[in-house]
Amino acid sequence: MKMKCLVIDDEPIARNGIVDFVSKIDFLEVIGTCASALEATSYIQEKDVDLLFLDINMPYLSGLEFLESLDNPPLVVFTTAYSEHALDGYRLQVVDYLLKPITFQRFYQASLKAKQWYEMLHSSKKNQLDPFLYVRQEEGFQKISWIDILYIEGMQNYAKLHFKDKVIVIHQTMISLEETLPKDIFFRIHKSFLVNITHIDSVSGGRLFIKGQELPISRTRREELLKEVVYKNLLSR
Repeated sequence: MKMKCLVIDDEPIARNGIVDFVSKIDFLEVIGTCASALEATSYIQEKDVDLLFLDINMPYLSGLEFLESLDNPPLVVFTTAYSEHALDGYRLQVVDYLLKPITFQRFYQASLKAKQWYEMLHSSKKNQLDPFLYVRQEEGFQKISWIDILYIEGMQNYAKLHFKDKVIVIHQTMISLEETLPKDIFFRIHKSFLVNITHIDSVSGGRLFIKGQELPISRTRREELLKEVVYKNLLSR
């Protein structure tokens, strides 16, 4: 099934460039383009959209303001010439943040990440696993999104859940977490590490990198990681 994409940018050349890139990717299709966020507001109310390629700096209503106005937004990839909004991208949990001029290779990487997020969300619905879970913290319970977990570090009967901006320690074994979380999203790279594959930045030798953090890959799991995760989404050979 192809993901239905809406391209929103006030610059015609930028819109056409994104449309051209999408046409080269077999799991994406453009169902519309908009020259402003105001135009997109009415469009998104009438059509089913899976993914937005959204510019930020637009007249009258910025891409950020537009996204914040949506109650249940689709997946979003920001396409912008300005890097200062990257933190807003993290805050709004966008799939990726592309800086213009955008190369096809970088665009393809963002599209693959969007595809993984899309499949993950649909998999959770199919398997009736709520994207939000609760973990016990002191005398109460804290709500978390397993989608946002970068990786899990095991420590005997405890586990550290690593997020972009925090670490939560819970009383849980790695085995039980591995059985609970979606197997197509969380991959065991080592006896002590379970990673969310949508957040992997790079794999090099016996190391894996997620948001600047270097994690070891065991020799027994490296070939499986390459086969099940890397080679399946390899752009160039």
